[in-house]
Amino acid sequence: MSLQTPLETNRATELDRLLALVTPKILQHIEESDPSSSNFKQNALGQYRSPAEVKSHFAQFNSDFEPIKNDEQKLQHLINSVLDVSVNTWNPGFLDKLYASNNPIGVISDLILSVLNTNSHVFTVSPVLSVLENYVAREYGRLFFKDHQDTCGGLTFSGGSWSNITSLQMARALLYPDTKIQGNGSHRFAVYTSKHCHYSVEKAAILLGLGSGSVFKVAVNDDGTMHHESLEAAITDSIAQGFTPLYINATAGTTVFGSFDAFAPISRIAQKYRVWFHIDGSWGGNVVFSRRHRHRLDGCHTADSITVNPHKMLGVPTTCSFLLVPHVGKFQQAMSLDAPYLFHGRESDEENFDLADGTMGCGRRADSFKLYMAWKYYGTRGFEQRVDHAYDTVRYFLQATRQHPNFAVVGDPACLQVCFYYRPKSYEGDDLTPVTRYISRELHTQGRYLVDFSPHPQAGAQDEQGEFFRVVFNSPILTDAIIDDLVTAIVKAGEAFERDQRKI
Repeated sequence: MSLQTPLETNRATELDRLLALVTPKILQHIEESDPSSSNFKQNALGQYRSPAEVKSHFAQFNSDFEPIKNDEQKLQHLINSVLDVSVNTWNPGFLDKLYASNNPIGVISDLILSVLNTNSHVFTVSPVLSVLENYVAREYGRLFFKDHQDTCGGLTFSGGSWSNITSLQMARALLYPDTKIQGNGSHRFAVYTSKHCHYSVEKAAILLGLGSGSVFKVAVNDDGTMHHESLEAAITDSIAQGFTPLYINATAGTTVFGSFDAFAPISRIAQKYRVWFHIDGSWGGNVVFSRRHRHRLDGCHTADSITVNPHKMLGVPTTCSFLLVPHVGKFQQAMSLDAPYLFHGRESDEENFDLADGTMGCGRRADSFKLYMAWKYYGTRGFEQRVDHAYDTVRYFLQATRQHPNFAVVGDPACLQVCFYYRPKSYEGDDLTPVTRYISRELHTQGRYLVDFSPHPQAGAQDEQGEFFRVVFNSPILTDAIIDDLVTAIVKAGEAFERDQRKI
């Protein structure tokens, strides 16, 4: 009996053919969004399409699953359609979310991971990637934990939410080891976080069986930072209700305002009540690379765990999220189970290289490699320049909008997003939500700028006027000319809103 493979006999040849097919279109996709390229197209961001329009566009491909591997024309048409109908995050007009575009070394690192296609759960199948994850996580941790340079480290998880969720699991398992067997038992654990925290904190409480009712949302100051006295009051109040204080979540760069909580006083409260102190630095944690801005993280070295996402401020390909701790051995202490069919024990007293043994999962992509390659490629200085440039861009935008009385900035930007209202001259309503949504959709329809908007997170605030713009300046290719054009585009879209209102 002889077996016939259903695949190409020469996979290298097939890959070479596919790369030759797709590479020109990929380069065109990037070039059209690069202001330094002669092929730059300002509207190459991609125009808004409704879900129904996208479904209709791909109906031509989705009628069956007949193979197209030998039909180069159909294959190329499919690939081109995916690129053309998608949002082009390489475009400087992509200002919508906390992450920015990829970069050339990011594409290479992702390509290498795809070629290796290995699982970084045990050392035997991912020797290099396991060693490099331990190495880069230790170097990363050293930026935050100045008192634990020899013991700090971390692991990657699939996004900041899972890093945050894992930190809560570690807190429960390490502070109350009996919960690994008995569950929450008689404990009514309490979690404390600010009203401006990411929703993953509440989801973590739900997932771990604590319930959303165990999450105490603490009041914030005018700048969006956690109010310390209210934090301690929430803890004492929860104790009176029969709760067991477990975990405090502080934030380095909140989702809407980009606020940095004051970590030193929060840490003192955590130590007083013997609770786990976690910092969600998914967004703002990477200011640690900037000598000008790392002061925003003062006190972070006292944390029990820190979430940091290189795929946001540093432009590493999504997803790449680290959970860093001052003592890396805590991962196995909190997570490890007896699974000899997978984890065969250490060959020495060195650090753990079977990385999944420090997680609540098994299969894991070596996302750490993407940070490793970017850090080696650009260097610490390159990351610093990227962060500083982004903050300079924020400052330039603020200066540009001050020349227009129709703009009203909300708060004092602490991170890389600017929240603001735009009020057209003739608009007299109290709620600016219709204006905000109109301008946002108009800019996207033109294929020039994709910007986000949000309701005010503090209901009843003095400056609350409905939904405002939340524009993120996180791209390293933003220039003063682009920012000036953005301001002009918003003004023109506001004028278009006024014309449409007069027609009604």
